[in-house]
Amino acid sequence: MTDPLDYIERLTKHTRLEELWEAHCVEMAKFGFDRIIYGYTNYRSGMMVGDVDDFFILSNHAPEYLNMFLDGGLYFHGPMFQWTLNNAGSASWAMAAAALAKGDLNEHQRNVLDVNNSFGIHAGYTVSFPTVSSRTKGAISLAARSDLSQAEVDKIWAAHGREIELINNVAHLKVQSLPYSNPERELTSRQREVLEWVGDGKTIQDIALLIERTPATVEKHLRLARDAMNVETTAQALLKASFMKQIYLLEGPK
Repeated sequence: MTDPLDYIERLTKHTRLEELWEAHCVEMAKFGFDRIIYGYTNYRSGMMVGDVDDFFILSNHAPEYLNMFLDGGLYFHGPMFQWTLNNAGSASWAMAAAALAKGDLNEHQRNVLDVNNSFGIHAGYTVSFPTVSSRTKGAISLAARSDLSQAEVDKIWAAHGREIELINNVAHLKVQSLPYSNPERELTSRQREVLEWVGDGKTIQDIALLIERTPATVEKHLRLARDAMNVETTAQALLKASFMKQIYLLEGPK
């Protein structure tokens, strides 16, 4: 196994999300977790987590599984997903198996387990990250190799769970510091610029002077920014773009 301090040091040096995620998938596979899903939302309200299109998701699962689990809405009924909403820390999937054996799972929850089993997903752990806001929630689902039983995974966790949980928490914090976007909702450089000026308290007239364009052109860029963020108001677009780290970016080398 990699020295956890060495891996954490490498994690903190990543500047590109793609590189970080690729390295993290490799690291988790060393512990036997070869399929993982990281999810984060800024739009939680009680037991609801907002529109799945607004989730930030990273995963190396097969697209067929993700289509069913996310787009098909299975995630919401997952026993471990429900656990993440009320807890921070880590939990064995033995919890879901025990609830199933007791008859404590409803039809939707049992269906999630059936779908998971059909994809060879039957053992693992979930890490739910601490949060300081009632509107946010992040977690990572660590599915073990299909040849491993939950009892074997629990033994792995007994030996390495503390470091696995630690490096996932560090990875989560690092992910939150990096810019990310949905390609369908990515701002252009001009849309980013006008939103940044709005965030600095400038009026439409001010921005028009600063970028040497007409107020109508500024309004157009703001409208397109609202469309890209799929919101109704410029204030909402500014907030969402800030959450997605799409504004106030440092211009790195091309």
